[in-house]
Amino acid sequence: MDRVKGKVAIVTGAANGIGEATAKLMAKEGAKVAIVDIDDANGKRVIKEITAAGGTADFWHMDVSHANEVEKVIEEIYKKYGQINILVNNAGVGGGRSAPHKTTEAELDRVFGINLKGPFFCTKYAVPYMSKSGGGSIVNVASVYGIIGGDTPVYDASKGALRAMSKSDAICLRKHHIRVNSIHPGNVWTPLFEQIEKSLGGIPEESDILGSVRVPAGRMARPMEIAWGILFLASDEASYVNGSELLIDGGMVDAPLPVYPPQIPEAPGITPD
Repeated sequence: MDRVKGKVAIVTGAANGIGEATAKLMAKEGAKVAIVDIDDANGKRVIKEITAAGGTADFWHMDVSHANEVEKVIEEIYKKYGQINILVNNAGVGGGRSAPHKTTEAELDRVFGINLKGPFFCTKYAVPYMSKSGGGSIVNVASVYGIIGGDTPVYDASKGALRAMSKSDAICLRKHHIRVNSIHPGNVWTPLFEQIEKSLGGIPEESDILGSVRVPAGRMARPMEIAWGILFLASDEASYVNGSELLIDGGMVDAPLPVYPPQIPEAPGITPD
């Protein structure tokens, strides 16, 4: 308990999935949590659940891909709490499954706008306040696919770029006493995968989506398993961890195999037309 007591944490994309689990864990461990998301209903639900458990949290509607909106909201968070110590850049989208020669500019802009520009904007506007607060920790939620690659080239590129940006930011922000690290989840059972399930006609088992034999751990991760890693990097327990990447992938990086079933267009083995 109290691993981040007295700190103020911003968690983007905190209305569900990894972000929700992280926000709840941060609050349980003593942080005041600023939940930001475009999903107002679930964001407010998370706040109610945190406060009902005795934690402190507030919700702000924010689209991370809009710089002006990010600047305004982060300023409001600082004014409310008087400090910002932790930034978890978790908001992200899937997509970009088409082969490069079939990917549209609009899809490229959508995925990069949220997965890369979002963390860039949040970092840009949070750093001055974190510096005033004496420093802190930024955790960028990337993906194992930013390391090994998969059959989602645009998504993988966005997460690979976030991985590289984290290392550069760690160097650039060291004089502000701000640590920057990236976390790389494998396949996590979140609403994103539930959407994939629906798009495939309602597959009943999670193993049918990925195949448990394709992950050495034999299953998909749960959001809280990723949240524990984020908490560690955000806390003072990781005071000497900077510019690093934490894999929580069940061993996928050591045994990369196709992730999506063959009925999804552009899966490995599909002959380009």
